[in-house]
Amino acid sequence: HLFISWLQELEKICENLSVDSLHKDFRLWLTSMPCKEFPSSVLQSSVKMTNEPPKGLKANLRSAYYKLNNDLLNVTNKPYEYKKLLFGLSFFHAVVQERRLFGPLGWNIPYEFNDTDLDISKGQLGLFLDQYDEVPWKVLNFLTSYINYGGRVTDYIDLRTIDVIMKSFYNPGLLEDDYKFDQEGVFYSIEFDETDPHASYITYIDSLPMVASPSVFGMHENAKIASANAETFNMFDICLSMQASDGGGGAGAGAREKFIETAALDIAMKIQTRGQFDIEGIHLLYPVVYEESMNTVLLQECIRYNKLIDAMELSLPNLLKALKGLVVMSNELEAIANSIALNQVPPAWASVAYPSMKPCSAWVNDLMDRLGFIVDWIDNGVPSVFWISGFYFPQAFLTGSLQNYARKHKYPIDQVSFNFIFRKEDWTTLNHKPEDGVYIRGLFLEGARWDAAISSINDSLPKQLYTELPVIHLSPQRNRPETTANVYRCPVYKVLSRRGTLSTTGHSTNFIMWIEVPSNRTNILNNEGKSDQEEWIRAGVAAFSSLMY
Repeated sequence: HLFISWLQELEKICENLSVDSLHKDFRLWLTSMPCKEFPSSVLQSSVKMTNEPPKGLKANLRSAYYKLNNDLLNVTNKPYEYKKLLFGLSFFHAVVQERRLFGPLGWNIPYEFNDTDLDISKGQLGLFLDQYDEVPWKVLNFLTSYINYGGRVTDYIDLRTIDVIMKSFYNPGLLEDDYKFDQEGVFYSIEFDETDPHASYITYIDSLPMVASPSVFGMHENAKIASANAETFNMFDICLSMQASDGGGGAGAGAREKFIETAALDIAMKIQTRGQFDIEGIHLLYPVVYEESMNTVLLQECIRYNKLIDAMELSLPNLLKALKGLVVMSNELEAIANSIALNQVPPAWASVAYPSMKPCSAWVNDLMDRLGFIVDWIDNGVPSVFWISGFYFPQAFLTGSLQNYARKHKYPIDQVSFNFIFRKEDWTTLNHKPEDGVYIRGLFLEGARWDAAISSINDSLPKQLYTELPVIHLSPQRNRPETTANVYRCPVYKVLSRRGTLSTTGHSTNFIMWIEVPSNRTNILNNEGKSDQEEWIRAGVAAFSSLMY
C-alpha cells in the first residue's frame, strides 16, 4: 500500500540524494501499485520495471508450469486427479486473464486477476483432494469461482460468467484424456507420461499456437474484430487528442477554427429548430392521472431533455462569439471547442445528457431522433410501439408500464413482472397498442443474432457485430412462474461499455433490465438457480439500446 500523504517527503529525499555523498553500491528500491499521485520527478530519475501477467493463453500456461516440477505435481494422495485438475485450474486462470483482451465482451469490468489467486486455489485443490474420498466438485467450484477469483469481481453479471467458466473446467469430464476446452480440439486435457508428467505438459504447452482462437473463450470469431476495433479506436483517440491540443498558428489554426465554427453553427441551428419542450402545455395535454402512468413518464422525459437543450443553447452562442473574438474564450468554451474539433461530445453536455458512446456528429443526430420521438408522442398520443432507445431514463418507462397493469387489475406491483413475447411483424405494421403491456423496438444484440426462421438466437454471421432484435411485447403477469428451459437471460444495457455505477435512485447508470430471449441451446441453472444457457453466457451476449455510430 502507498502512503500518499508522505510522497512529497519522498520526493525531497530523492532530490537530496547525491552521487558524491552516497556509497557506490547504494540503491533505493521502491515498489508500488500504479498511482496518479506518485511524484513524476522520482519516476524520471529512476530505472523503471513493471511486473505484468504474461500475454496470451500459451504464455500464461507456460508461466504456470515452468514454476512446477514432477515432485510438485505429485503432492497429494490422488496424484492423477491432482494433475488433471491442476491443468484445468491453470487453463481457467489463463482464460479469465485473456478475456480482458475482448473488452466489455469479455468482462464488464477489467479485473486484475494475478498469480496469487492461482496459488491460493492450487493450495486448496491439494488440501481438499486429500480430505475427501471423492473429488468435491461443488466445493472446488464455489471456492475458486466465488471466493478466490470472485472476490475481485464486483459486477454481478460477471459473477454469472465466471461461475459458468469455472464449471467448464472443474467437472468430471476433465479427468478423461482428450477432454476438449474448445470446439476445434486444439486445447484439451492431455494424456501425460506417468514417469515424467511435467515434461509432458511442457511439451504440449510449447506446441500450442501463439494466438488462441476466440472459441476457447466461448466466443464467436467476430470477437477478434471487436477487440481490434477497440484497440484501434483507442490509438486514434490518442492521436486526435495530440492533434487537437496543438496550439500552432497560421493557416492550420484558421482552418481548425473554421471547422469548429461550421460544426457549432450546424448544431445550434438544429437545436434552435427543435427548441425546448413546453412543460406546462404538455402537463395540460397529458395530466398526471392514476389510470395512465405514461403521462408522468412523458413529462419527466421532457424535463430531462430540457436540461440538456438548455445547456447547449447557453454554450453554443457563446462559443460562436468567442471564435469571432466578441467574448473571452473561457476554459469551458475552449473544452467545448476542442471536443467538437475531435468529434467528441463536450463534457459540459455529456454531464447533463444520457449515456452515449457516439461521436459528436452521430450524437447530435441521435439527439434529434430522440426529440422527434418525444414530439411525435406529444402530437399524436401514446405510440403503439415505443422506441426504447429514445428514452433518457428507460427504467421509468418500464416501471410505468408495470404500474399501468397493476392499477388496471388492482394487483400489488411487486407481484407483477414481464413476459417477453418476440413478434414477427415489422414495427410499422403494429398500429394498435396491446391490451396489456407495451411493444418496444430499438434493441441491438452483440455476440449473437436473432434468427427469425427458428425463432431463437443463433450464432452471429461473419463480420456482423451487431444485429437488431425484433419488436418485443413486454406483457405483464401477476406471480409469473419462473421459466424452466429454452431461454437465455440476456442483460440489456444503454451503451456498449456495459459497466455502470449505482445511482442515488438505486438504478445502474447503464444496466436497464433482464430479458428472456428464446434459445435452442443447452439448458443450465445459473449461479442464481435460474434457467439459462451456458453458450451465450460465455460468449458475452448482451442487448443494447445504443451503439457507437
